[in-house]
Amino acid sequence: MKKPYIGVNLDHEPAGGYSDFPWYALRQNYFDAIEHAGGIPVGLTYQFDLIESYLDLIQGLLVPGGFFDIHPSQFGEDEVHETVVTKDRRTRFDLGMTKGALERDIPFLGICAGEQLLNVVRGGSLIQHIPDTIPDALEHEQKTPRDQPTHSIEIVPGTLLHEIAGSTQAMVNSTHHQAVRHAGENLVINARAPDGVIEGIEDPSLRFCLGVEWHPEYESTDLDRRIFKRFIQEASTCR
Repeated sequence: MKKPYIGVNLDHEPAGGYSDFPWYALRQNYFDAIEHAGGIPVGLTYQFDLIESYLDLIQGLLVPGGFFDIHPSQFGEDEVHETVVTKDRRTRFDLGMTKGALERDIPFLGICAGEQLLNVVRGGSLIQHIPDTIPDALEHEQKTPRDQPTHSIEIVPGTLLHEIAGSTQAMVNSTHHQAVRHAGENLVINARAPDGVIEGIEDPSLRFCLGVEWHPEYESTDLDRRIFKRFIQEASTCR
């Protein structure tokens, strides 16, 4: 099997924080998980005029999480919750790459913010802050180490995620304060937390289009590793 190139959208920080100059960065485990599953990770910078060239190059796209939110105007809301932190340039690039990947049926994996972005691309909406919306919500921003699973999910039978997991139950790590409110066009909900929060979505009409709210790049469970393995397998058959 020829190893597929997997594009990974990098995160970005402006000058004045970690460095006097703008910088790109991303946790190493996103790249490690791709390599462990048999892919070749390629970090993508925000060169908007290169989006089509990036899409010509890659056989899979991973949109990762990060400490930021999609601006609510992107899903039709005027009010902005006080906890919302945006990175508009990153969101613009994520949107462009995701739309292009879906149009070309390039295998797509969205993690945390990447799942939320997938939903917005398809016209869905988001919960801006779970504790203010879901009564008796779980602690979705876990305080324990991020590589430790902290709550269960119920996986919907008959979905791609169920096929990958081979089970209707799993334990996941959790580091998010937002979540899918209403699933977008052609998207199917494939997992929920015990408090009802949507933990996964997918598009069954595409080769591989999966969004998960937890962080499988930590490879904390067998399910995490299976997700990456299936993603890379599907990417290896793309072009």
